[in-house]
Amino acid sequence: MAKAESDRLVVEVAPHYAERPLVLAHRGTAVLVLGILGVAACFIFGVIAWVMGSSDLREMDAHIMDSSGRGLTQAGTTCGILSVIMVGLWAAGASVTMIASAIGIMF
Repeated sequence: MAKAESDRLVVEVAPHYAERPLVLAHRGTAVLVLGILGVAACFIFGVIAWVMGSSDLREMDAHIMDSSGRGLTQAGTTCGILSVIMVGLWAAGASVTMIASAIGIMF
């Protein structure tokens, strides 16, 4: 691979390395951790996972980001969406309970 020409060292690059486009590293693990924290602890983490995951999946589809973490990213995005849905259902149930108690209906 390397050969000496006079006083310089010349390194030949294999053709498949020279043509390989640079891509961003995936953030699948971070998205998954945020999604799980969104379900288990605080839905704000779920919102962040949903936004990050959606953005990363778009970049993976455009071949800007490494797609080897697609499964982790999809799982984290799904957990983030579920955490937001769970908070929405909780808020709806709390609202119905408060309105029912205000008008005197007991469950």
